[in-house]
Amino acid sequence: MPSTVQESFLEGTKDTLPKLLYFPYGMVCEKLKKVALDLKETIVKETWVCKGGSVSDHTIYTGALGTAFLLFKSYKVTRDKNDLALCSDIIKACDSASRSSGRVTFICGQAGVYSIGAVVAKHSGNEQLCDYYLTKFKEIELPKDLPIELLYGRASFLWACSFLNKNIAGIMHVLMDMELKADEAEDVKATLQYMIRNRFPSGNYPSSEGSESDRLVHWCHGAPGVALTLIKAAKVFSSDEFQQAAEEAAEVVWNRGLLKRVGICHGVSGNSYLFLSLYRLTGKVEYLYRAKAFACFLHARAQTLISEGVMHGGNHPYSLFEGIGGMTYLFLDMIVPMETRFPAYEL
Repeated sequence: MPSTVQESFLEGTKDTLPKLLYFPYGMVCEKLKKVALDLKETIVKETWVCKGGSVSDHTIYTGALGTAFLLFKSYKVTRDKNDLALCSDIIKACDSASRSSGRVTFICGQAGVYSIGAVVAKHSGNEQLCDYYLTKFKEIELPKDLPIELLYGRASFLWACSFLNKNIAGIMHVLMDMELKADEAEDVKATLQYMIRNRFPSGNYPSSEGSESDRLVHWCHGAPGVALTLIKAAKVFSSDEFQQAAEEAAEVVWNRGLLKRVGICHGVSGNSYLFLSLYRLTGKVEYLYRAKAFACFLHARAQTLISEGVMHGGNHPYSLFEGIGGMTYLFLDMIVPMETRFPAYEL
């Protein structure tokens, strides 16, 4: 990757994607930041202002809490206290809206509202509000039949605990963020090794046990999400085996991960995070530039392709996980790549 733009190569080029790909990384990040801040304003308008400050969907996945989380990210990048204040207002509305939901997880329930609320209140210097959210978090009662999964289950509540630990108390960096007993660590390793042995010949991973459909390459189903877990395992267990498997999965994502959706759950933005995570793990610049390539594609073409019907904007087009909210979050994350984290999954 050249450090300067080859002007002779780019002269007369109308498509902005080749230009972006040849720009040095810092210049691309400035462009991503500018468009991200503009998109943030659009997202706030569509999900908050136009709704009169009322909240019907309080979740971080498809609702207003996702907008709040994006504002918190924007604040950490720009230090604009207006973003932090608006973020706090939205969280308060989510608090009211979540009380009758019955859901307790970070991604889709009250644990997300209270944990993010506490962290934002701490950054705002409002200790009383921080204590309020922490108290509400401690009062959450987990149903006995709560499933063991990420969106609606115990894993997501456990992630909320880790999020609080990292951002409030600084105690620990979902299972592998906790201190595992020897037999538990072996169970985790054996499970991951089983998944590696049973991947498809292509290197992709089944969406569920026994599935023979080698089709999905999403964070939620397929190689991208599994690879992020393998990267975590490579760190926790100092394992070359898991790192190699993660890098092999990244080849699948590089070849098949330019999807027709923009979001982080099952879109291009989410797949970009695998390359950023591998860059942090390995220091290999190729992964940073693969993330840059995916981000440049989104910057140059996503909105046009959505308007033309070639790409799908998601059922919740401004949301964090399904829509352009996730793309905006990615653009802001690209600015300091060694600090990037997949929202609500990596710590």
